[in-house]
Parts: sequence; C-alpha cells; structure tokens
Amino acid sequence: MKEIILSKKKNGMAGLLLIICIYIVAFIVLALGMKFDENPFIMVPAIIVLSLAWILCLGLKVLKPQEALVLTLFGKYIGTLKEAGFYFVNPFCIAVNPAAKTRLSQSGDVNTAKNIATHNQEGVQQVNVSVSNKMSLKIMTLNNNKQKINDCLGNPIEIGIAVTWKVVDTAKAAFNVDNYKEFLSLQCDAALRNIVRIYPYDVAPNVDTTGDGIADEGSLRGSSDVVANRIREEIQTKVTEAGIEIIEARITYLAYATEIAAVMLQRQQASAIIDARKMIVDGAVGMVEMALERLSEKNTVELDEERKAAMVSNLLVVLCGNHDAQPVVNSGSLY
Repeated sequence: MKEIILSKKKNGMAGLLLIICIYIVAFIVLALGMKFDENPFIMVPAIIVLSLAWILCLGLKVLKPQEALVLTLFGKYIGTLKEAGFYFVNPFCIAVNPAAKTRLSQSGDVNTAKNIATHNQEGVQQVNVSVSNKMSLKIMTLNNNKQKINDCLGNPIEIGIAVTWKVVDTAKAAFNVDNYKEFLSLQCDAALRNIVRIYPYDVAPNVDTTGDGIADEGSLRGSSDVVANRIREEIQTKVTEAGIEIIEARITYLAYATEIAAVMLQRQQASAIIDARKMIVDGAVGMVEMALERLSEKNTVELDEERKAAMVSNLLVVLCGNHDAQPVVNSGSLY
C-alpha cells in the first residue's frame, strides 16, 4: 500500500463560504416562493436544497499540527491529509483509523475523557468511547509491562523497556495491519524475548552474545546500550510494514526474578568478599616484604629464618584480620 498525500485540498474556507451562500440563496428562493402564492416550482427545489446542503458540511476537515486523516471513498483509499489546515474534501469520504480506540500504556496519545477502560496483558488500553479517527504523527512512548524471561544461562529475570515511536506511513498503518498499536506492542514483547535470551544477566565466561563464535563480556547489566540498540533494530524489522519508525528503545527495569533474587544477592556478596580479601592479602604481602627489606637494608636487627617466619605470620594476622589486633608483649626471649 503506497501512501498518497492530498496537498491541494486546503480550500476549507472556500467550501464553508460556498455552503453559507447556498443556504442564503435557498432561504431567499423559499421566501420568494412563499411570497408568490406558494409556487411549488420555486419552493420544492429550495426545500430540497435546505434539507440536503448539510451533507456538504461533512467534507469540512480541520487538522492540527502532527495529525493525519486517512480517507477512503466507497471502500477505496484515495489519500491522506497530513499538513495542518482547513480542508474541504468529498463529503462521502470516510476517515479510517483502526487504532482510534486503543491507548498504549504511558503513551503520548492517552485518553483524557472520564470513562471505563480495561488493560490487556501487553499494556494496551481499550477505551469504549467514540473518538476521533485522526491519526497522530507525534512521537509517542510505549512502556510495556515487565516481563519474566530466562537469560542465556537459564536464570529468570524481570525486564521492562520503553520504546519511542511514530507513524511515518499512514497508509501502511491503516491497511497493512489490523491494529498498528497492538501490533507494535506484541512485536516489542517478541523482540525483547528474542534479544534477552542471547545475553546473561551479568558477565559470564564462555558466552558468545554477538554470534561470531568468540566468547565476549556482553551482559544485560553491563551492555545495556548495546542490548537496547539490538532490541530497537529487532522491533524495526518487524514493524516497517506497519508504517512505524522506532526512534529509540531503552531498558527501564532489570532485576533477577524474586524466586532467585536472594540467592543471586548472596552470590554477588560472596564474590565481592573474595575480591576484597584478595586485595587485602596482596597489600599485606607487599607490606611484609617491604618491612623485611627495610630491616635488612639498615641492619636494624638480625633475624634468622625462624624469626622471619614468626614475624611474617604475626604481620599477616594483624593486616588480614577482620578485627583490631590485640598485641601481646613478650618480655623474655623467643626461645
């Protein structure tokens, strides 16, 4: 379906003036007919015109900036009004917008009327009110509900994304899919699942996330920008036929699922403790080496191997202990 832009229909003011003139002339003719002994040859046409002239008013269309109107005439697509202005078109044209009653969660086309609405699983809101069939061309945001997905290691995680998008081809959006907003929401869910299954939550060994056969350090937590770009590209390939452009996709929520969150927290704590201990031991060994070298250089004291071993042991206990050391003063000989 190829979009046709109707750019030469901005004659709404002329159409309105024409309708007003038709009514004025019809009233004058009707008055003259009543004046000349109610002549039916004059009154009947005037009455018919007064009764049917309102149909011309249906051809008057007003568009605000970033709005579009997809028009069909007896089931045939004739074009789209895109620019802001006052238009006059065929009064029998019908505006088509299959997603007029659909509101996306946290989106720019929210409904301000007070009415009862329901949400489905994909975060799409169905509103049971009569709404305008004008199609919005503004940049909007889709914030789908959080999903529970297994990463490449099988760990269940919860993740949510926000997708900014806009309609760029009104004909494709209106006729290529049944409801382009619901279609976008479903494709966002599918793309999110496809990409998340490639990555681990955190950096893991021997995991290839790029598909080149070489293990890398990609992860959902550490490579959020890369993951978001891949999600955006995945969605874009699916929604191009619906006339939608994906501007940006961002991860808004990322966490382990509740059933394994506590275990993973303990694992992270253990890893942090090991790293901290390793750093403490490395520093303590360096300090002991430095102490022995300084004592040897200045000949402060002569220590045999046994005394050196005892000194090293005491220093390591003091430097690597979790609590402050309690010194014991030895007033006698070591032997």
